[in-house]
Amino acid sequence: MTNKTDTTPPKDTAKDDVAKDAPKAVTPEVKISDTPPPTQDQAPAKVAAIVPDEAPQRLTFSSDKGASGSTWFAAVLVLAIVGWMGSGFIIPSEDTDPVIAREDPKPVAVAVTTSLAETVTQFYQAEGQALPDRDTLMRAETSGDIAEVLVSKGQDVSAGDVIARFDPTNNEADANRVAQELVLAQRELENAESLLQRGVATADRAADARAALVAVQSQVTAVEQAAKSLTITAAFDGRIETLNLDEGEFVSAGTEVGRLVDITPLTVAIQVPQQSLTRLSVGQPATVRFITGEEREGVVTFVGTSAASETRTFLAEIEVENADGAIPAGISAEVIIPTGEVTAHFLSPSIVSLNNEGALGIKTVNAENVVEFFQIQVVKAQIDGIWVTGLPESVDVITVGQGFVNETEIVAPMAGEPS
Repeated sequence: MTNKTDTTPPKDTAKDDVAKDAPKAVTPEVKISDTPPPTQDQAPAKVAAIVPDEAPQRLTFSSDKGASGSTWFAAVLVLAIVGWMGSGFIIPSEDTDPVIAREDPKPVAVAVTTSLAETVTQFYQAEGQALPDRDTLMRAETSGDIAEVLVSKGQDVSAGDVIARFDPTNNEADANRVAQELVLAQRELENAESLLQRGVATADRAADARAALVAVQSQVTAVEQAAKSLTITAAFDGRIETLNLDEGEFVSAGTEVGRLVDITPLTVAIQVPQQSLTRLSVGQPATVRFITGEEREGVVTFVGTSAASETRTFLAEIEVENADGAIPAGISAEVIIPTGEVTAHFLSPSIVSLNNEGALGIKTVNAENVVEFFQIQVVKAQIDGIWVTGLPESVDVITVGQGFVNETEIVAPMAGEPS
């Protein structure tokens, strides 16, 4: 073992030695410092204990008593804060602020106008086209040369008037021939019957003569019919719309030679959709406005019962008097047909609104100043307003502010301008 000296090391040297010696406490040797011992103002240094070389020292750890004290202090502080915050619920303050109650909103002001139902006539309106009452193509019934043309295109004719004539030369020759054959056939029949009565001729000869006479008579009839076909005549009163004939021209049987049109009266054709077909019937009066500015009264003369496969619409015809022929065929026309009367209200389109389901309607105010919504149907439209059904006989209609109120809401109605 070594002897311990009494020398006192300086302050800084003693701290370094302690720091160096602390982890080496397990060694059996003790390092002796030449520095003097620390003074009273300096912290004492820990000196490793002298232990035998053969028995190592066991390490021990101890907690800091100051650290456990700070933990208890933090816990007490938290409990004090929680207690202070909770005291407001247990012991409420006497100086509480008064609760301000919100006032109920005032009813929305709206302008209303009293509307009374009136009787209005419903109309069915459609666009159509003016057509001639009768329109036919003239065709040649026989073949031959045109001898003369007696009318011109655009000329008015009456039923039976001659339009043109064929050259009758060939027909006259055929007529003379069959006339002679008819005389011979009649004479042959008379001789055969005379000889049969005297017993000289047989019954077969008389039958053959009778058959020959009938054949000649049929030829005479054909020649007479061909003579009638040499003349082209008008089938009805009308106007020659087209004429494709010239004198000396050869025309075959069945060739189209002209067009005859009758526009007195006119027929206006319209197409009626399926949902409106039941509103029309034969005999209903109608007003027809032509694109030329003319306006005439007419009568429904036909309502179809079979829809067109392409459009699923039904044909209807209105007859319009046109004795003077002032209205031409083929022009556009507007047809207005009264279909009945209904009780409706006349309102401005601007006050019409939609409900949550998207239905078209009008908002009104009842006797308790509660907003009501009525679904409507437009039965007639005009430039200055619409006629609608679905409202009571008399009702207060909201004319201003209907967009700011809802059904069942209480409002403050005020008199407004008529809608």
